[in-house]
Amino acid sequence: MKVSVTHKEGMQFEAKTANSSFIIDCPVISPVEYFLSGLITCSATDIILLPKNQGFEVKNLVVDGEVVRAEDHPRKFVQLHLTYSFDSDGDDTQAARWVMASVETYCSTINTIRDTTKITYTITHNGQVIREKEEMISGGGSQIDLGEIQACCS
Repeated sequence: MKVSVTHKEGMQFEAKTANSSFIIDCPVISPVEYFLSGLITCSATDIILLPKNQGFEVKNLVVDGEVVRAEDHPRKFVQLHLTYSFDSDGDDTQAARWVMASVETYCSTINTIRDTTKITYTITHNGQVIREKEEMISGGGSQIDLGEIQACCS
C-alpha cells in the first residue's frame, strides 16, 4: 500500500492512493479524526461483509468511536470504545461473533493499535444491548475463522 500526500494551500493536503484521492482540510477535520474514521470504517465493512458471506443481511449499521488520548505528546490513543448498533436477520450470538471477528481478527487498523490501546465495545442488535463494554479477548489477535472476506481495509 502506498499513499502520497501533497500540500495544496493553507492547511489543505491532497492524499492520493492507488485507487483515488481526497482532500484533508486541517483543522476542519484533523488527521487524528481521519485516522479514527478509517479505523471505524474498517470494522464497519467487516460487519457488512461477514454476515453477507454467511447469507445474512445487516441493516441500519452505525458504529461510534470514542477515544481517550494521552495528555503528553504524541497524545497516543489510550482507550477506544466502539459502539456497534445494527439490525440483522441473524441471532444475537451471530451478531456478537461478527463484531468479535472484526475487532479480534479482521480489522487491520484496530489490530494495529491493540497493543497500546485499551479497546472495548458495546453491541446493540435489533434494538437490544447484547454486549456492554466488553474488552477485546487478547492483546495479540485470535483465531476466529469465519472464512475469507473482501474488505476495504485488506
